[in-house]
Amino acid sequence: MKLISSSAIVLVAGLVAAPAAAQYNTPTSAPQPTGPTQPSAAPKSDAKTPTLSNKAGKAIIELQKAVKAHDTASIPAKLAAAKAVAQTKDDHFAVGALQLEAAQAAKDPAGMLQGADEIAASGFAPASTVSGIYTQLGVAAYNDKKYAEAASLFQKATTIDPSNAEAVKFLGLAQNASGNKEAASATLLKAIQQGAATGQKAPEELYKQAVGVAYGARSPQALELSRQWVAAYPTPDSWHDALAIYRNIGNPDSSLALDIMRLASATGSMRGSGDYNVYASETINSMNYGEAKAVLAEGISSGRIKASDPVIQDLQNALRGKTAPTAAELSSREAGAKVPNAYMRVADAYYGAGNYQKAAELYGRAAAAGADANVANLRQGEALARAGDKAGATAAFNKVGGTQATIAKYWLLYAQRG
Repeated sequence: MKLISSSAIVLVAGLVAAPAAAQYNTPTSAPQPTGPTQPSAAPKSDAKTPTLSNKAGKAIIELQKAVKAHDTASIPAKLAAAKAVAQTKDDHFAVGALQLEAAQAAKDPAGMLQGADEIAASGFAPASTVSGIYTQLGVAAYNDKKYAEAASLFQKATTIDPSNAEAVKFLGLAQNASGNKEAASATLLKAIQQGAATGQKAPEELYKQAVGVAYGARSPQALELSRQWVAAYPTPDSWHDALAIYRNIGNPDSSLALDIMRLASATGSMRGSGDYNVYASETINSMNYGEAKAVLAEGISSGRIKASDPVIQDLQNALRGKTAPTAAELSSREAGAKVPNAYMRVADAYYGAGNYQKAAELYGRAAAAGADANVANLRQGEALARAGDKAGATAAFNKVGGTQATIAKYWLLYAQRG
């Protein structure tokens, strides 16, 4: 993958006060590295025009003439001469800018870095300008597959200007490409958070890159990144991947399968017979036949699964002769419930029937009767979220701890959508 930077190596243009009022003209930007797209225009430099000292002015002007004339034979000597007499930060900046320009023309990365270092050391240019120079050098190194070198350059850029969000992102990508996946995961998370802190939502591609890096490293940060991804871009695809990451590396307890699949269903992120098999099997095993039938009917009508699929046929066979409870049957079961498990079962049945408000009420009764508070609060939050009660669902999910705490965080994002 090629990197393209929106910043450019911005040097200086204009007049420089020097002996004999010589003109000091340098290009405003360097060519962008190759890639799939190019920025429409380079940003303007925010560096002021340097004023050369009397002692160094003549040597720097001579160096400028050689650089402009592409007199490669004389540039090294004139560069050495200019460096020997440079006194002020303006002098050192001008020398560094010309060295960078000459090295660009000669396609000399080492010389470009020396020029950049001279500019940085001069203290003349604003931090944003210097950081942009190192960012561009890093882009060139990355695109040449010199990933460790690129990471070092991006690190310099972010150290000089911590607000350079582009350099932070590129640092993470370079760290990943050089094999330092744990550091890359943390850096990309920082890039996302940096944008959020300034009120600018990161592009979805950055979330995908960050999640992919963390997942590849089997890092626990993948869970946090996946939640941030669906919070920013809550699509069926992002939800599917986020929940798959949770199931694959979050090590959820097997008792949470139903809660995970209910969320997948709520977010429209169920995919194929595998997901429907997990969901329907959980409900069949708990004799919640109404929810199982509803899940399979939704999958078939939406086209996500086919009735002819052998897996789906097996589920349909398991449900043959089983019926979803009627409203009267649910009411009777509710009246007969006296113990926590009974409340939980009838609450599940109401959930399966789509009566989410009633289900939430029964989950609350289960908690009051002594059911596992984390399970009951989680399920109550699920029902309230499906009922559209954002405040109630949020309160319920915030009470959840234990092994249910992580899936509750995912459900909380769904509850607070929109």
